[in-house]
Amino acid sequence: MYEMSAKLARLESEGTPIGAALIGAGQMGKDIAAQFGEMVGTRLWVIVDLDMETARAAFRYDRSNPEIVETNDPAEAELAVKAGKRVASTDYRMAVQLSRVQSVIDATGSPEMGARVTMECIFHKKHIVMMNVECDITIGPILRGLCEQAGIVYSLTAGDEPGAIVEVWRFAKSMGFEVVAAGKGKNNPLDIYANPGQEEWSSKARARNMNPRMLVEFVDGSKTMIEMAAVANATGLVPDVRGMHGPRCLVKDLTRVFSLESQGGVLTRQGVVDYAIGDVHPGVFVIVTTDNQRVIDGLVQRDMGNGPNYLLYRPYHLCSIETPLTAAQAVLYGESTAHPMRGLTAECVTVAKRDLHAGETLDGIGEYCYRASIDLHSAAKAGNMLPVGLAKGAKLLADAPKDSVITYDMVQLPDASALLNLRRLQDLLFG
Repeated sequence: MYEMSAKLARLESEGTPIGAALIGAGQMGKDIAAQFGEMVGTRLWVIVDLDMETARAAFRYDRSNPEIVETNDPAEAELAVKAGKRVASTDYRMAVQLSRVQSVIDATGSPEMGARVTMECIFHKKHIVMMNVECDITIGPILRGLCEQAGIVYSLTAGDEPGAIVEVWRFAKSMGFEVVAAGKGKNNPLDIYANPGQEEWSSKARARNMNPRMLVEFVDGSKTMIEMAAVANATGLVPDVRGMHGPRCLVKDLTRVFSLESQGGVLTRQGVVDYAIGDVHPGVFVIVTTDNQRVIDGLVQRDMGNGPNYLLYRPYHLCSIETPLTAAQAVLYGESTAHPMRGLTAECVTVAKRDLHAGETLDGIGEYCYRASIDLHSAAKAGNMLPVGLAKGAKLLADAPKDSVITYDMVQLPDASALLNLRRLQDLLFG
């Protein structure tokens, strides 16, 4: 980690810790708050949530027991932080405006909010840690470009599966390996028609103290599609087929299953993103190959198997718990954990979960109307397919049968959307 621990310890001893802010104090946000409290050289100065008590409560997971000021007044917040106190707020702009904040973490999961938060960060020159993958796959390239022009870092988060996969992918590319496939394990059962009103999922969500909508986003496959689209857009790897293969597979079989069809695997080409159902979770993987015989001999001697493919496997991802490292990395090194390239490689398109009818207004990801499926951006563009990040709040102008892809011409999109305006600019600049 580039001696990050030593650098953070030095900042602590000098009394100049890295300042961070968090927007969104749900399950993931509470984990982030707790982890900041265990670290040296960093401070989480402000937590923002729609509910003031939720924002305040998240600070209780910090065992240093900081004094908390509840306010939406910038001057009052500035004085509180200068006195070493923490701020709970319901105004996301507070997280960005404070002078001691250097990195802002968006944990809202709302593409529209992600757009607004990042634009505020650009204006105030604060690094943005985008835990909001739904926003990243929709307008990540334009946000990253604007952030770079402003001299700030735009980054996905360490610990989340896209960030963890990209870290292993970067290792593989630095070593000169050819990447065959990169992916993750999926632990939830796959039910593409799941909705939060079904007792099976609502009861499981209650048992896990989790929002049912969030659980269903995982169960119906949307989250996996979104995460792997983020990986595709950060690496140039592509989905082999719409929705990926998602085979049932054990870790020991990954190199065999994710190989070319001619080698007995499922792939029609190399250089893909995918996922596996089995014992791979909570790990992530990158499968590589090489034609250098000396390197092959070395891999065999080091118990990496007999090829032609070799497995680089990280057996864990500490979602949200690792996020403070990205906030620090942006400040210390000016680098991201992961970020999209200058255009989209993959798109997550909107697929009807049930028969939808003209006049209906689409709800959110993980709810009742639709799910996400990954495809090539070029295919989505050619088919005029609606990106899932733009679907919420859209009004249907035509019926959409169950399992059909919803297209732009079938909907009326909400007006006055920062997200939509940025998407239009991104499409204009990057195609």
